[in-house]
Amino acid sequence: MPADLIRSGLLSDVAQYAYAAVVPEGTRLVFLAGSCPLDESGVTVGTRDYLRQAEQCVANLRTVLGELLADITDLVSTRVLVASTDQQDLGAAWHGYRAAIAPHDPPSTLLGVTVLGCDHQLVEIEAVAAIRC
Repeated sequence: MPADLIRSGLLSDVAQYAYAAVVPEGTRLVFLAGSCPLDESGVTVGTRDYLRQAEQCVANLRTVLGELLADITDLVSTRVLVASTDQQDLGAAWHGYRAAIAPHDPPSTLLGVTVLGCDHQLVEIEAVAAIRC
């Protein structure tokens, strides 16, 4: 892993993620497009299933990272977008995301939004990776 994940002893340890990531010299940042819960044919998986959609988003991130000769441990920041105003739905998506990237825990933000771009889409995950040059 090219980045140092920072956990603060002065802040709560309840958070399931690091509070910051520091990327050293000699590392290039890769900004990944929002990963959608689409299968290989472009069909949204897990209609009405927040957890399943989060898992598919991470699987798609893994595919793109693999093409860059990187993996989940190279993520230095993520943003999980969930089309819902219900905290239980956000929690389900978060659980699917966390389980799919564990034990890695980059700084992350979980957001409820009104709508996402694909038919039946409930979850989207944006990410930044750091890859050694």
